[in-house]
Amino acid sequence: MNHAYDRLTLRLNASERYQTIVGFGGGISDSAAINWKDLSPELQDYFIQSYFGENGLEYNMLRTPIGGTDYSTRFYSYNDLPKNDAALTNFTFTEEDIKYKIPMFKASMAMSKTPIYVIGSTWSPPLWMKTNESIIGFTQLKFEYYQTYADFHLKFIELYSSAGIPIWAITTTNEPLNGVLELSAYNTLGWSLKNLGEWIFQNLGPTIRNSKFKDVKIITSDDQRLTIPYFVYMLLVLTPQAIDYIDGFGVHFYSDQVVPPSVYESININYEYGDKFIIATEACEGSFPWETIKVAYGSWERAFSYTLGIIQDLNYNFVGWMDWNLCLDTQGGPNWAGNYVDAAIIVDKSKQEFIKQPMFYAMGHFSKFIPRGSMRIQANETSYCPPSSNLYKTAFITPKNTIVVNLYNDDRARTINLQIENQQATVHLEADSITTVEFLQTQNCNLNKKN
Repeated sequence: MNHAYDRLTLRLNASERYQTIVGFGGGISDSAAINWKDLSPELQDYFIQSYFGENGLEYNMLRTPIGGTDYSTRFYSYNDLPKNDAALTNFTFTEEDIKYKIPMFKASMAMSKTPIYVIGSTWSPPLWMKTNESIIGFTQLKFEYYQTYADFHLKFIELYSSAGIPIWAITTTNEPLNGVLELSAYNTLGWSLKNLGEWIFQNLGPTIRNSKFKDVKIITSDDQRLTIPYFVYMLLVLTPQAIDYIDGFGVHFYSDQVVPPSVYESININYEYGDKFIIATEACEGSFPWETIKVAYGSWERAFSYTLGIIQDLNYNFVGWMDWNLCLDTQGGPNWAGNYVDAAIIVDKSKQEFIKQPMFYAMGHFSKFIPRGSMRIQANETSYCPPSSNLYKTAFITPKNTIVVNLYNDDRARTINLQIENQQATVHLEADSITTVEFLQTQNCNLNKKN
């Protein structure tokens, strides 16, 4: 075979544009903030620089629980007492907020050169709001507390705003199918799609839109890739009024290995439903029961898994991608339910050090080079052979008028051509590698140019 003719060319067309990027980031859970506070002040500062500084990954998004999760040292919510307090008279900061999460938020915001968009998600409200009054099991919201649960979210927005942490978006409960299908042994609240839609258009939507925080975005689903078509279509069929209050759909990472991204081809959120967006709100590795090694030091396999997931999602018009815990301890916690997993940074309190996992660097290929406001552009393969099934790519034009190409080569070493208008680069890709290429100067690629 003549390898000169076999060489693949990736042609980048900046005049064909798709979604605009909102950002990349991770989660400030109780566990992440506790581990961060266990470091010395000098290491705390270096940690924050690593994620949010100009010489770091330049994260510009954070997701945080509204109350506790399994990634806490105890089960709790806001306003746990007094019971049956529909007015939420005791909704206030917890020790976890004051001692851990808020300091980590403020350090991150002070370090970042761009505004950090914060997403708040509830895992479980107080037990007295739930039908089984239990942390786990088949559990839904009692009908008499539908408005209270809407107020619960507004009070969180007010509370964090009073601490100088503006909320960009809330989700309509973390992984709502867990509490219906009894899939988890930790904090959960189940929703049927009909009840969820009714709560959104009768309670949550009006409560947020009629408040001074009316611009806070409402993200629904916040569940797995598999569930997105059901959320979109069933909400439209069962409660079409809800769609007017919904800004976007959140997706988690955990079914990506068994559900192909082509599931998104059955829906077209961006164009069929107005200005709705889709965003990846949570991801981690080591979460499955059969994965006996929870914290896998130096695992590039897990980094490649992240990379493939990010590229696939971006190519299906996702506006952002978020990791879960910013850091965990050497066990993959703390976690009151024993649900340990891996993280991009592992903190070893006893050694007073933290370890950047390969997943950290995988995230950086995107967060560092695709700033907010970038727009995805067309990237087509041309060669004398069929398109490569082992080269995954996505490309963007940035607000700086540069072109960024992210490449994951799940194959042997190869050399490819990149071509954009009158510019061309020859790039060697190592076997099983992640590569990012940036064209520093482009012509006729103004970001304001219309398609």
